[in-house]
Amino acid sequence: MAERRLVFEDDFDGPELDPAVWLPHYLPQWSSRAATAAQYELRDSCLHLTVPPGHGLWCENDHSPAMRVSGIQSGNFSGPVGSTIGQQPYREGLVVREEQEPFWGWTPDGGYLELRARGVVSPRSMVALWMVGLEDRPERCAEICVTEMFGNAIVPGKSTAVGMGLHAFRDPAVKENFEAVPLPIEITDFHLYAVEWSAERADFFVDGRLIRSCPQPPAYPLQLMVAAFDFPDGSIGEPPTPEFVIDYIRGYR
Repeated sequence: MAERRLVFEDDFDGPELDPAVWLPHYLPQWSSRAATAAQYELRDSCLHLTVPPGHGLWCENDHSPAMRVSGIQSGNFSGPVGSTIGQQPYREGLVVREEQEPFWGWTPDGGYLELRARGVVSPRSMVALWMVGLEDRPERCAEICVTEMFGNAIVPGKSTAVGMGLHAFRDPAVKENFEAVPLPIEITDFHLYAVEWSAERADFFVDGRLIRSCPQPPAYPLQLMVAAFDFPDGSIGEPPTPEFVIDYIRGYR
């Protein structure tokens, strides 16, 4: 294998997120920037994304199930208000509520992506890093999920189910190919989650170990999505605050 060359690195050492790379909102076109602002801190050379008590519901009274989220993304755009042009619509007929200017931070079209992170979740929450097409054309919308970990898929002291693979959405060139693989890791500890992809194949790794391979991933630029989620209908009461702690994100070619 040819030696990898580092082309992107964010170790979250600065006082703020790099505005040339990150938008600290989660799909604001379907809501608004004011209502989708991420709750986060940069400390201990890490990004801490949290969903504290009182954090507002995302797309309240429309999205089902009820969901709260703190997320950042490395790209963003939409059509005008009232149009259906926007990234990752969650239902048919969804229309833009707040128009978004095109923003492209880091949008790789292949290579090796590595995330060092840990999470705090409960049975009603999850943390994830995934990449999606820019949707500058409707069919360029598929997803490479690098890691997705739900609290209700954890066996304490034994295993964490790590979701990884491809979601086709409306891209006819990509086949749905996703699996949550139980691995003998603790989500509260730092681990390396990675993908190496080209137009032919996506290989998924945890702590350097190859876990899955998927043929024919998206063959166009993808933006990064990093988030912590809480689903308040999933339990009674207020569990510990969901938190996704990211030490660094690196990209290689």
